[in-house]
Amino acid sequence: MPPPYLTLTEAESIAREAHRGRRDKAGRPYAEHLAAVAEGVRARGGSDEQIAAAWLHDAVEDDALSRRWLEGAALPERVKDMVLAVTKRDGEDLRAYTGRILATPGALLIKEADLAHHADPARLAMLEPAVRTRLTAKYAQVRGLLGLPAANVPQDG
Repeated sequence: MPPPYLTLTEAESIAREAHRGRRDKAGRPYAEHLAAVAEGVRARGGSDEQIAAAWLHDAVEDDALSRRWLEGAALPERVKDMVLAVTKRDGEDLRAYTGRILATPGALLIKEADLAHHADPARLAMLEPAVRTRLTAKYAQVRGLLGLPAANVPQDG
């Protein structure tokens, strides 16, 4: 009989530990981003599986945890599928990436919460103007490919 699945608290703890010492583009502890995405998924009515995937959504992409770790983790296959769906691969075409998200049940909500946090005006304001402009355009493009409404982000003026 397989061991029981990790709890949400355990998934959060693993994600926080895996990203310990890491900072985001704005210089904030990376765990703040993970918490914001998990809360965004929860606030949008996401399931516990989606919240667990939100905590782990950047772990493989950022090499904080290996794909091998994820494959062997005591997590439902749906959680693993969602994490891998939102994991951008080196050199991957944006259409292939967004297509995989759309094709994976539950993954769109995680990416929506991720994009919402990335596009938060207070977070963007901490970035250099050129970086802010580049990322705002990138996030808008991804939102469009995913069929999500445009984020309400003020333009540089």
